[in-house]
Amino acid sequence: MTENNKNETAPSSLAEKEEQRYLIKVSEELPTLEECHAFVNHPACGAISSFAGITRDNFDGKTVTKLSYEGYVPMAEKQLKKLCDNARVKYPSIERIAAVHILGDCPVGDASVILACASPHRRDALHCVEYLIDELKARIPIWKREVYEGDDSAWKENVEWHDGKPNRIMVKENETQE
Repeated sequence: MTENNKNETAPSSLAEKEEQRYLIKVSEELPTLEECHAFVNHPACGAISSFAGITRDNFDGKTVTKLSYEGYVPMAEKQLKKLCDNARVKYPSIERIAAVHILGDCPVGDASVILACASPHRRDALHCVEYLIDELKARIPIWKREVYEGDDSAWKENVEWHDGKPNRIMVKENETQE
């Protein structure tokens, strides 16, 4: 602060600036898609891309009544921050990221996960959101139970996991797996 202007504030630390880049939340109460968009909106960015995972009413011929999620919040939020850090390394033009996931019950039609990011141009924003959802499903310790009509239920393993290990194999459309 200078002597002439006592209302000046000291510059924010790098850590504080990094924290302002992310909205990370794992909770029974999620921000809305609009709130996530408002958070990532930035004057230097011309693109916001988002993904909202919504509970659907069916799976494999069964009527789904809700999804129920469990997780350890401190670990899940720590891993989400690491994921956001990784995304910003992979897509350096990304200015802000919102990554939120519900715990507890999620009725049909409601969002269980919302991801949003902002960048100066569309390509990085679009690719970043795709990267975030794929990696979230493969790496973040949140477990899903699908509840069916009649109170039958099943714990669901993401296709990105097999025997407790990440199993996602990315192949371009014109390439084949060996």
